[in-house]
Amino acid sequence: MAARMPLVVFGAGQIAEVAWHCFEHDSPYEVVGFTVDPEYLGQPTLLGLPVLPYAEACARWPAGEHAMFVAIAYGRLNQARAGTVARVQADGYRCANYVSSKALVAGEIVPDSNTFVMELNNLQPFSRLGRNVWLWAGNHVGHHSVIEDDCFLASHVVVSGSVTVGTASFIGVNATIRDNVRIGARNVIGAGVVILADTQDAQVYIGPRTEASRVPSHRLRGI
Repeated sequence: MAARMPLVVFGAGQIAEVAWHCFEHDSPYEVVGFTVDPEYLGQPTLLGLPVLPYAEACARWPAGEHAMFVAIAYGRLNQARAGTVARVQADGYRCANYVSSKALVAGEIVPDSNTFVMELNNLQPFSRLGRNVWLWAGNHVGHHSVIEDDCFLASHVVVSGSVTVGTASFIGVNATIRDNVRIGARNVIGAGVVILADTQDAQVYIGPRTEASRVPSHRLRGI
């Protein structure tokens, strides 16, 4: 059996733990450790592996012999992750992709771009993901749709056909975008929101909050 490529995960929070699990159990990579910037250094180990300040990680796990994956979520509209990806690439690291074996991928994904595609995603023919795109579990990306660089889609988002999602956007759980719509750059589309027309850059769309009924649950018949 071929040796697995050693991988360093940049990050030490819950997102990094999820990335470790995915790479360790469903990829050609073997995670050898974690790294963070010194100001975020906490515990010395995570999941039984060392957590090192970035400069020490570069010395212990040099570029050329190790790949890296930046496991930072969507802070500052994905710019925290994008900036870190650019930094580690400038230091010579190849940024690995993770694509679940349980995803259906008929579209295009840029190799070595810090892209993360979890289980049950469906990328239809002629769809395309940009660089550093994260798709959490269970999304649908329709035919001829483009998710531009540095985006994050939470779970069960429906992107219909011929949609463009602009750079550095966040789309929340169960949001729906109809076909032939362009989402502007740096948009935040909240959970459950339905988008039926083009949006401008730097817009925020949040659905109405569900209000509790005045009838308490014990008075509901048949439940």
